[in-house]
Amino acid sequence: MLLCPFVTSAGIHGGVIVAAGSNLIYIVAAIIGIGVVSQVLSDRFQVPSVLFLIASGILLGPEVLGVVSPESFGGGLSAIVGLSVAIIVFEGAFHLRIEKLREAPAATIRLVTVGAAIALVGTAAAVYFLLGASWPLSFLIGALLVATGPTVITPILEVVPARDRVEAVLETEGIVNDVTAAILAVVIFEAIIVGATEPSVLLTLFAERLGVGVVVGSLVAATLFYALRYVDLSPGNAPQNARLLVLAGALVAYGAADFIATEAGIAAVATAGILLGNADVPYEHDIESFKGDVTLIVLSFVFIALAALLDFGTLLRLGLGGLGVVAVVALVLRPALVFLSARGDRFTTGEKWFMSLVGPRGIIPASVATLFAIQLRAEGLTQAADTLVGTVFLVILVTVVFEGGLARQIAEYLDVIPMRVLVIGGGKVGRSLADRLEDRGENVVLIEQNAEIIETARNEGHTVHQGDGTDTDVLRSAGAANAKIVVAATGDDDVNLLVSQLASSKFDPETIIARANNPNNVEAFEELGVRTISSVLATAQAIDNYIERPAMMNWMSEIGRSGDVQEIEVTSQEIVGKTVRDIGPELPDGCLIALVSRDGETAVPSADYTVQHGDRITVIGSHDAVRQAMQFVHPDE
Repeated sequence: MLLCPFVTSAGIHGGVIVAAGSNLIYIVAAIIGIGVVSQVLSDRFQVPSVLFLIASGILLGPEVLGVVSPESFGGGLSAIVGLSVAIIVFEGAFHLRIEKLREAPAATIRLVTVGAAIALVGTAAAVYFLLGASWPLSFLIGALLVATGPTVITPILEVVPARDRVEAVLETEGIVNDVTAAILAVVIFEAIIVGATEPSVLLTLFAERLGVGVVVGSLVAATLFYALRYVDLSPGNAPQNARLLVLAGALVAYGAADFIATEAGIAAVATAGILLGNADVPYEHDIESFKGDVTLIVLSFVFIALAALLDFGTLLRLGLGGLGVVAVVALVLRPALVFLSARGDRFTTGEKWFMSLVGPRGIIPASVATLFAIQLRAEGLTQAADTLVGTVFLVILVTVVFEGGLARQIAEYLDVIPMRVLVIGGGKVGRSLADRLEDRGENVVLIEQNAEIIETARNEGHTVHQGDGTDTDVLRSAGAANAKIVVAATGDDDVNLLVSQLASSKFDPETIIARANNPNNVEAFEELGVRTISSVLATAQAIDNYIERPAMMNWMSEIGRSGDVQEIEVTSQEIVGKTVRDIGPELPDGCLIALVSRDGETAVPSADYTVQHGDRITVIGSHDAVRQAMQFVHPDE
């Protein structure tokens, strides 16, 4: 499919599209530059970048400054947007790991099947009754608005660090629904044009496009895997060649599939991305970094370009009916399908509401809607074209601005952001601790002022706040006011002591932990009520444990990977008042209760020990079993 902007008749003269060719280079350069600045502002203010991109597009468009117009790109925008969407979808699919899907498999499947069906039928009904559109046009709009898309979800999750299970559901929904919604929309549109209404015909059209995409994507993924794994890509420059090869493969998959069957290209790049992302390919880290940078550029271009083509007159003509459709889509259908799909105890109520209130629509609906609008106008269906593009853009605009722009505030209000931990000191100890905490899905911020250490930590993927950890303003700007745990992990005991004092007096986190490099300083820390870990004593104790308890220490070294130990507060009414003997069989296989803490006293419980609400129990066992036990003991965790 060639994606085209919403071009008015004023932009076409005698069948030739007029373009300001001499200014095209400057316009494209400006758009890319603004896109990069938007990303910087996003990181600085912790607001999804799509909000800045859409605002920039509207500002540049004919409704405000008039720098960018439908005629600015001539006939080139259709191909650029099409290939850009291919890169965006491929990048999102490449990050879709099978092991991450296991975080919430049932909810994900329900969301992209039953949930998508609810969104399709419900949106179509809203458009039909509120805007007076025909049923075929209503279902066409409904199909387009099923998609959320990685183009809007990914930027939101970058600034709102939700738990893995929530991210897995939202990312998978975005990628899968982008593909299926686009194909379904094309099938419905073709049915409208040719007048086909038989379900068998529609099913055949859908299966053809999905099938072509899967086949082409699989062939491209297999070819790329073989080339990366077994072909000599020039040892001196292999990482660069691998990056370029994967990028070219994504574009080839899109173009080849789209050539065979319209709209099959999106299915092809999604298939190739998922298969390649889950294969053990060389230079995977280099490929991911490169694709991320390329995606940032094309995402900026597409969002700004399409936002610049918005016609506010079309939006205003929808009136209250248009706003009613937005309300139904965002506030009625979305919560209904999320709560139905995520039923059970695996997700907290806050997480369900977060997924309900953060589901903005993205590039795929906008791009496909503009193409359909042009073709409908060519068929003389101007009113249908206005209803289509106006409704789709209105839903995108409102959901991105409010749901995307307020995503962090929504997450904080619903308390779905994982525990914030501040680690002062980005050295080896601080980074190792951050690795372990982040592996459990916690939100960790390192504070460091050494430029080399900052660069190292950021290259390893950590969030680093530059500054002096003994400065109250630095602590506050890094999020100390919202931190549950502050860890002073520098190699200087004086610094760690001062950090502990400031954190305790200024921010009062739940827990303060300090590293004591000199064992003689442990007493000074403990007088402040700070939990203290002596590097010398901890090392000696670890060595002693390896001598006396080698089996236990070997198992403990696997904590965070195959094994795990977690302390959880008891809130589940299913176990309150029961004995440890009765609770044991209800826990997942592969874990057990090792300790129980009550009123500050901790002990190994007997089989007849009765668990009470508020007790803190320590569960030990395999990684997956312990995580399941955590949800069983504390459903709101």
